[in-house]
Amino acid sequence: MKNHLMLGAAASALLFMTAGQALAADAAASAAPAAATTAATPDASEVDAIIVLGQGQSRQVQTVSDAQVALQAAGSSPLKAVEKLPGVSFQSADAFGAYEWSTRISIRGFDQNRLGFTLDGVPLGDMSYGNYNGLHISRAIASEDIGSVELAQGAGSLSTASTSNLGGTLQFFSRKPTEDFGVQANVTGGSDNMHRLFGRIDTGAIESLGGLKAYVSIADQQADKWKGGSKQKQRQFDGKAELPLGDTGTLTAFWNHSERREQDYQDMSFDMIKRLGRGSDNFQPNWAKAIGVATVLNNVGLYATGVLDPSSGGWTGVGTNPYRAYGVDTPDDSYYAGAGIRDDDLYAVTLKEKLGALRFDLTGYGHQNQGQGLWYTPYQISPGYGTAGSNAAPLSIRTTEYDIDRKGLIGNATYDIANHQIGAGFWIEDNDFNQARRFYAETLNAPSRDPLDFQSNPFKTSWNYKFNTKTTTGYLQDVWSITDALKVNFGFKAMKVENKVSTIAGNPMNGKIESKESFLPQIGVVYKMDNGVELFGGYTKNMAAFVSAATSGPFASQNQSVVDYVSKNLQPETSKTFEGGVRYHNSRFQGVAALYHVKFDNRLDSASTAPPILGLPAVLSNVGSVTTKGVEVAGEYRLTDAWSVYGAYTYNDSKYDDDVPGAGGLVAMRTKGKDVVFTPKNLVKAELKYDNGGFYSRLGLSYVGSRWYTFENNGGHVDSYTVADLTVGYRFNAAQGVLHNLEIQGNVTNLTDEDYISTVGSGGPAKADPKGTAMTLLPGAPRQAYLTIKKRF
Repeated sequence: MKNHLMLGAAASALLFMTAGQALAADAAASAAPAAATTAATPDASEVDAIIVLGQGQSRQVQTVSDAQVALQAAGSSPLKAVEKLPGVSFQSADAFGAYEWSTRISIRGFDQNRLGFTLDGVPLGDMSYGNYNGLHISRAIASEDIGSVELAQGAGSLSTASTSNLGGTLQFFSRKPTEDFGVQANVTGGSDNMHRLFGRIDTGAIESLGGLKAYVSIADQQADKWKGGSKQKQRQFDGKAELPLGDTGTLTAFWNHSERREQDYQDMSFDMIKRLGRGSDNFQPNWAKAIGVATVLNNVGLYATGVLDPSSGGWTGVGTNPYRAYGVDTPDDSYYAGAGIRDDDLYAVTLKEKLGALRFDLTGYGHQNQGQGLWYTPYQISPGYGTAGSNAAPLSIRTTEYDIDRKGLIGNATYDIANHQIGAGFWIEDNDFNQARRFYAETLNAPSRDPLDFQSNPFKTSWNYKFNTKTTTGYLQDVWSITDALKVNFGFKAMKVENKVSTIAGNPMNGKIESKESFLPQIGVVYKMDNGVELFGGYTKNMAAFVSAATSGPFASQNQSVVDYVSKNLQPETSKTFEGGVRYHNSRFQGVAALYHVKFDNRLDSASTAPPILGLPAVLSNVGSVTTKGVEVAGEYRLTDAWSVYGAYTYNDSKYDDDVPGAGGLVAMRTKGKDVVFTPKNLVKAELKYDNGGFYSRLGLSYVGSRWYTFENNGGHVDSYTVADLTVGYRFNAAQGVLHNLEIQGNVTNLTDEDYISTVGSGGPAKADPKGTAMTLLPGAPRQAYLTIKKRF
């Protein structure tokens, strides 16, 4: 793996050496000064790139176009297109990066729960698997309808509708309806019986309706898992309309509906991989094995020798391990199945208007979600098991159930006066979220339920809580163009989030927790020289609001005393980000180099830090701070009109500043000076592209450094890996006939069939794991191939 890193670093160095020669040769071409308000997207005289490295921005920002998203295998999450940007670490156990349980994205050491995500300005929450305030981008919109993705590694703009973006922010933008009528039809097939159908109809501008233009699209995808049984399915409906309001405004509306049915892969440990191999998975469709394991677990008295360890269900003592008759050593080596089921509706209406020097926009939106995450558990029998004549199984289905209903309003306004652009805005949201833990009965002889269906008629509800979250934010800023070359922005955001909980079933838990901060400043500067060089720098302070859920955050203890304690004693997490760097761009090359320093304070985790007399369980507690510093370098060079090369290198050093305190003044975890979990120190990305208008190809390489999943860095060290992806396609340029507007694209993921651990932390981090038994790893998908035929009418 060290060789992979050296090759990647050498490739990046070669890229910048080559680019450096181009700088001198092309400096004259970009000598004319540009206005300080240069947009992030370069004009036609600059690099014709599908990645834009943030020209004119005082923050580290990059934009990825729909052309880059389209180069991925059909159905891939747009997060895979963003993976190549500096500072981004992305993992998933499937080839598409869309399997939500396994999907992990981190930026500059901040995990997914501490980032911000929006679609057309509408908040997507923190995109976690058990999301209480949003939904994943892979459910929010079909990848074919993505227009662009903007990444801010350090912090999003003050107007970003997010209460979790301590670190970076990803803003996704949908494609606009086209001016002309058109039909798009795509068909994809490939490995593991994957097939995807995508169709889109654009009305074009309808003059009789004032120039109204709209589109509707549908995507339907299904594939077998690359190991184990069953399938992963998704159906997506998108619609968008845009109405011009004279020459100064537009009225835009969208509605997106998603139905996702995902069969889970089994979480693994190093011990499991050693004993069972990386190809091991859940039992499905072998019901007899699942019943056999559950029977052993729930009938200890049947065995005269050996005993079951009550803490794990594992076999100890003497005699033959009865689990081995079913190919496993413990009941946790394999379950029958697990699944994630989600239905979502996301919609919004946006008014944009310009009145002289004043520009404003107003967006009203809504989101409804129903979801279940389930697994077949041998630790809870179905009612009646073991009684005479009963067909009840020695296992059941356990669910965590979600019900989201949120509505919000976002407003922004800017006013140009002299050399100043004054901006202000607000975001309010009211979110009702119900969450429950239930159990459903199964039958002995054969399964009576489909794990890819919503379950009904539970026999037990362990708990059910109702949450309400009210979010109010506002911001004010000034962008001051001091000269044509020098621009300064400064402003602040205020935030107030109220989290309320009430009990429907389970341990009583009622009350309110509040996150509030009236001054979160952001300051930036950008200086543009005449030779294409641009200097930038900035500072941002941010806060993450408490989470309203029964499975994470301050309410996860499901204990009234804990809620009271947290509301009186804890402050929300905050971050302070300093960053600065230099950009260069001309007709052939664009590049960026940045340094950053981040102080992450009030880090919250579960630990017993309250006074022992309170008798509290492990609760959400302030466990200290994290210091992060790093370097990001990226560049793209157009070798010829058809050939281009891209490279990026990131070095990130994120360390815990403190040990985790325990009750009675003891140390619960010795984390001071240890590397932050899940965070690779080194990331190298490289890409070689060719496109002559007809034939096109792309070869991408991604090196991900080693990672820890243990807080104390004791065991739990995952090796680095390098993965290559290949895209080859051809656009037919026939003037008419069958070949007119026809395109064929082939994709090969994991080209070299690398055997590696992709997702780290699927089961959460561990304190230490010297024996390698923590079930928190998911192997990456093997080499897979797909063919897509695209036709426009």
